[in-house]
Amino acid sequence: MSNSKNIAAIFPGQGAQSVGMLGELAAEYPSIQARFAQASEVLGYDLWAMTQQGPAEVLGQTENTQPALLVASVALWDLWPKAQEKVSVMSGHSLGEYSALVCAGAMSFTDGVALVRRRGELMQAAVPDGQGSMAAVLGLDDEAIAQCCDQVEGEVSPANFNAPGQVVIAGESVAVIAAIEACKAAGAKRAVPLDVSGPFHSRLMQAAAADFARALAGIELSMPRLPVIQNVYGSIATSVDEMRTLLVEQLYSPVRWTACVESMIGSGVEQFVECGPGSVLAGLVKRISRATPTVGLSTVTGINTAQEL
Repeated sequence: MSNSKNIAAIFPGQGAQSVGMLGELAAEYPSIQARFAQASEVLGYDLWAMTQQGPAEVLGQTENTQPALLVASVALWDLWPKAQEKVSVMSGHSLGEYSALVCAGAMSFTDGVALVRRRGELMQAAVPDGQGSMAAVLGLDDEAIAQCCDQVEGEVSPANFNAPGQVVIAGESVAVIAAIEACKAAGAKRAVPLDVSGPFHSRLMQAAAADFARALAGIELSMPRLPVIQNVYGSIATSVDEMRTLLVEQLYSPVRWTACVESMIGSGVEQFVECGPGSVLAGLVKRISRATPTVGLSTVTGINTAQEL
């Protein structure tokens, strides 16, 4: 592709992790394990061993998942040395927003690792186990889902606008169950609980906001070298202060991923590169804009393809 202004880098969030991720690539690219070793020093435990050996329940704990995915995403970004000149815009889904900001130079790698570990701890502690949950609703439009949430008792609201016809809701467990039934009655194709440890991106996460804002205040941030579209409004922050505010608000605000992708395509993006394990975001991009291709950096073939873009 001759015009380097047409490529966007996108970074996945929780749900993209798996035990053994990047294991085969690491045999070919030693820099991957070097990144994990660097992170392990920050965290005080062997993050590479956790990602390779599990168990999945431990890797799936929010305070472990978040640093594991950030490090994996940065390690893959490292394997695409032309990225700085090729990419015109970046965005990440939830936790992936931090991966994007690290790769864009807005915060240091080690600060990013420590910050998302703390973010995970605070998100996990915000709501007692079992009292909050999330569910995926398929085949119902955004407005109808919001209305279903509004009509049931308790706290529940849209948490991830992932793609047209694919929205995640979050809130109090009892309210989420009621909203699932309301969505089915309103014509949803499917509405199913998700195996997550808390009601992320719901108002229940406001309990974590003040402590997280304090943690974020201790991190040195600068304007990214490449523009990063943030989740809260599907927009690019114009100052460091605004970037900080959006990172705090993102804890308890819906992830507007559809808006982020549409904004990138609206700016002229013709190619996405998924910088993270798996292909969750490729699937979402396909639902949002079938004509726009995504290549993933989690295979040797994908890395080679990205080098040629």
